[in-house]
Amino acid sequence: MQRMMCKSKIHLLTITEKNLAYEGSLTLDPNLMEAANIAEWEQVHVVNLNNGERLETYVITGKRGSGDVCLNGAAARKGEVGDRVIVIAYAGIPEEKVEGFRPRMVYVNEKNAVSEVVAP
Repeated sequence: MQRMMCKSKIHLLTITEKNLAYEGSLTLDPNLMEAANIAEWEQVHVVNLNNGERLETYVITGKRGSGDVCLNGAAARKGEVGDRVIVIAYAGIPEEKVEGFRPRMVYVNEKNAVSEVVAP
């Protein structure tokens, strides 16, 4: 048996852009993706602290060093530029490895640059 566990979390990002015309997804700066060990096309949940919205989508790669956090497609209706969000990725962990499992936690500054990574 496997349990779905929080694999990684990027805490307190600021939405920098919205693009309603795009097919859908979340654009992230690759520096953020690498820090959190999130791959392009990987499923994530986005939790908006400003309005309580929670959405499920996938990640696409933005411009390195840009601090990009862009809601695309229908996701663009779930937040506004300047809203603070948390991005969470999950993974199936075998039951025997659950005890002691810890997710990778990424903290950012006001420009969405990585300020700290707490990794297991």
